[in-house]
Amino acid sequence: QVQLVESGGGLVQAGGSLSLSCAASGRTFRTFAMGWFRQAPGKEREFVAGISSSDGMTYYTDSVKGRFTISRDSVKNTVYLQMNSMQLEDTAVYYCAVYSGSGSYYRRSNYLYWGPGTQVTVSS
Repeated sequence: QVQLVESGGGLVQAGGSLSLSCAASGRTFRTFAMGWFRQAPGKEREFVAGISSSDGMTYYTDSVKGRFTISRDSVKNTVYLQMNSMQLEDTAVYYCAVYSGSGSYYRRSNYLYWGPGTQVTVSS
């Protein structure tokens, strides 16, 4: 079993930055690939970014490429999402999740464990 807790959400103005953290506990964190998803009101939960467990490969949805950066610290059992040049469309609840190791990083169904989420609101 793995427990995940996101933090760092809040209110930010358009064009600003915010950094999210996801602390993991339970089984060995360094063996897990991780992902960030988000869900806006009335919309499906969508993939934002992913990072592999071994070689640090990263993956992003097109709308955040060049603005968001995913990283991890295996000593601290934490994965991060640095969000820059934020847009109104980035407003959502952000979730971190543990990748199952099988299938596309981009599919929600390929993730095993989820955090409770943290609210991010971008204002104009």
